[in-house]
Amino acid sequence: MNPIETPKEYNSYVEAKAPKSPIVKDCLHAFLIGGLICSIGQFIFEFCTFKGLDQVSANTIVSISLIGISALLTALNIFNKIGKFAGAGSLIPITGFANSIVSPAIEYKSEGYVMGVGAKMFTVAGPVLVFGISASIIIGIIACFFV
Repeated sequence: MNPIETPKEYNSYVEAKAPKSPIVKDCLHAFLIGGLICSIGQFIFEFCTFKGLDQVSANTIVSISLIGISALLTALNIFNKIGKFAGAGSLIPITGFANSIVSPAIEYKSEGYVMGVGAKMFTVAGPVLVFGISASIIIGIIACFFV
């Protein structure tokens, strides 16, 4: 086998050896599962408004329900299987965020509740929370002065 001498030869070698990604199939799975998650949220919302709740309360219940369902599915190791099938479709912000908090907590449970679960729970979600809260505080301060 001859050594690869130029970047062009290397690129053609990599393209020949790399597995082809089924992009259309992956997009279809993401669309279907993402749509299903959103449809479940919409069903919960419609049920809440049918029972007489106002829109703000119904939105809160939908958020809490989707977080609880995704946390439970993560704990039962079902969410990971859904994620393998759906790819990005399962990462709709609220369900993906709940999964990113619960997964490290479960993984590090053997290290104890304080140093394992408590310390590792926010390894993925921590930066999102810190920057999200910081940005909202800065935007709030700016809004106080200009609005």
